[in-house]
Amino acid sequence: MLWMVRHRSPLPTLLAIAMFSFAVRAQAASPVDPKPDPKTIAEVDAGLGPCSADFTITDDAGSPVYAANIRVHITYGFMNFHKFDLQVGTNADGKARFVGLPETTKQGLFFRASEGDREGSAFDDPAKTCKTQFTVVLRKK
Repeated sequence: MLWMVRHRSPLPTLLAIAMFSFAVRAQAASPVDPKPDPKTIAEVDAGLGPCSADFTITDDAGSPVYAANIRVHITYGFMNFHKFDLQVGTNADGKARFVGLPETTKQGLFFRASEGDREGSAFDDPAKTCKTQFTVVLRKK
């Protein structure tokens, strides 16, 4: 009786080694910076249109507020069936940005900013002012 020898193809093993090697190299090439740059302006993209809103958040004395939270609730589409909540935090200069906002909304966009026990707000109708800049002063509730 003849013994049949089965030969396995080395291709799957070589492919797995190559993929693992690539993943290790890619991770080593792009180390994660544990400290983000406090001057980089945080930006959130809604992906709904060409409009944007730039914010500068200050306190009563006019100093920028770091890590203030800005929120907006967006309703869009047929009968405002779609709803979208976005949130962004400010940098060390009190700046943040929303991009990709829709150019038409039924009720406009109402932005709420807060930090600790202070809050402020801003309103925009993108049909009238598509690219806006706001300076919001945070005051005690």
